Amino acid sequence: MTPHERPWAGLHVLPVELAEANAFVAVHHRHHKPTIGHRFSIGVADTSGALHGVAIAGRPVARLTGHPRDVLEVVRLATDGTPNACSMLYGACARAARAMGFRRIQTYTLPSEGGASLRASGWVDEGAAGGGQWEHTDGRPRRTDQPTGVKNRWALTFPRPAIDVIPVPALDSAPTLWEVAP
Repeated sequence: MTPHERPWAGLHVLPVELAEANAFVAVHHRHHKPTIGHRFSIGVADTSGALHGVAIAGRPVARLTGHPRDVLEVVRLATDGTPNACSMLYGACARAARAMGFRRIQTYTLPSEGGASLRASGWVDEGAAGGGQWEHTDGRPRRTDQPTGVKNRWALTFPRPAIDVIPVPALDSAPTLWEVAP
């Protein structure tokens, strides 16, 4: 197989800063604007260092999706159309989520988007979800400059027991540096 027959050859995944990912999203995403925060952002670049796509993974947008310790959501993914860049990014996000101990990773697509890259990466189409108007916890209405209709939810689950509470020692009981024996 020649490199021409392997369009992913020469592409690699790399970490990117949120500002870099958001700048790419601002130029290349068809219907969403940059995001406010993230857990991590990754990109796919060629051997010359040219960035061809980014994925931004963060907390689930829907409050009832699950605990943020358990669920990671790909909140933005954008490419310049380079073949296999989407699949590489979805696959890399899923591997990172599993390695970080998340129980589930999910994302949403518009009904008009086929999901070939998600299927190629092993994600499962869970059907229609969300949509409509809602309010933030502070009472502000949902923004309407981005699609607000029903979307398709895609997900992967990873085996791990649920952890309800992680005991954290009280700050006043933690030893200070000068109290710790050498």
